Amino acid sequence: MFARAGVVPTFGSRVTASLSQSAAGEADTREATVLQRLEAAGALTLGALNMAEFALGPTGHNAAFEDCRNAWDPAFISGGSSSGSGVAVACGAVAASLGSDSGGSVRIPAAVNGVFGLKPTYGLIPRSGSMKLSPSIDVIGPFTRSVRDLALLLSIIAGGDGRDALCSLQPVPDYRAALGFGVSGRRVGVASEYFNEDLDPAVRAAFERSLALFEAAGARLVEVSVPDIRAMAELSRAVVYSEATALHASWLRSRSERYTPQVRVRASTGLAIPAPLYLEALQLRLPLLERFTAAVFTRCDVLLTPTLPLCTPSRAETNVGAGPELWRTLSRLVRFTAPFNYLGVPALSMPAGFDARGLPIGMQLVAAPFAEARLLQFAAVHELHYPCTIPRVAAW
Repeated sequence: MFARAGVVPTFGSRVTASLSQSAAGEADTREATVLQRLEAAGALTLGALNMAEFALGPTGHNAAFEDCRNAWDPAFISGGSSSGSGVAVACGAVAASLGSDSGGSVRIPAAVNGVFGLKPTYGLIPRSGSMKLSPSIDVIGPFTRSVRDLALLLSIIAGGDGRDALCSLQPVPDYRAALGFGVSGRRVGVASEYFNEDLDPAVRAAFERSLALFEAAGARLVEVSVPDIRAMAELSRAVVYSEATALHASWLRSRSERYTPQVRVRASTGLAIPAPLYLEALQLRLPLLERFTAAVFTRCDVLLTPTLPLCTPSRAETNVGAGPELWRTLSRLVRFTAPFNYLGVPALSMPAGFDARGLPIGMQLVAAPFAEARLLQFAAVHELHYPCTIPRVAAW
């Protein structure tokens, strides 16, 4: 059984969670390739899930259709934009779900709800039939409660479909075959900058525990420099917001008052980004990927970072009007995830224990393009110590 966020419409249903009430009937209703493949494999679709409106937000706030709430404590954020996808899997309502990731929208909900969430390599999974946010960045990714289920889902939905022209046509490996081999002799990269800065104490402690876990399993820890990472976070923002604003331009002109305030601001952000900057960001993408891959993945098999530098914030402190710290908190939520959207490399968030409030903490594994099998291999070892658990129903 699986479900999906409103970003992947199918079966003629209306995608209410991802669109403002003014535009709810205007979604693309073509059946998505990923859903066709899952149905053919015998999966049962239970329905669409709530999410951040228009996929524009990392918290799960949705003023049009009610906020999506954290599976462990409804006072805290569910993450976004694929909010309901993370919550439904965490609560045990479904075995798996789908979402989209343009800046962390699969990995953030996975981290704060304590499940596995994969942002695949750009071009691995066809996006045909999905709602667009930033076509140069968007990917569809799965959520599950186990690495084995993640490998199974990925084996089904990956691969070109002839409809998404940017999807890779290379053969899809059997991702389940990568499980069970361990990580002895493998190298785990530890960033010497950026990813070890501004960490909440509980996140730092969880990160150190995960490093020790891999070292005890026979992996070797290797310090690596992550070149241009700060620039890539800004370049990712330039691409996503430029393309999102272009997609929303007509509605922003004709019905701006029908957008909820926070979403209207985010959808308009691209108006302040010069076209030359957007074009330069696209042109720099391949050379920066080559530079990053040469500097990092020639020295290690995977890079390990926290998924988020902070513990899960509350819904109140991330709501519109929450105060001057709001925008810093929103920026921190995507700080460790967005650079990898820009590069297009695969990144997987996995459960890594809990903070003092009993809320999940996530760790992120990153690998070279199309090295999803390697991520699954490492995640399977980590899962032995930090399996996904279902929250107490009493929390709700």
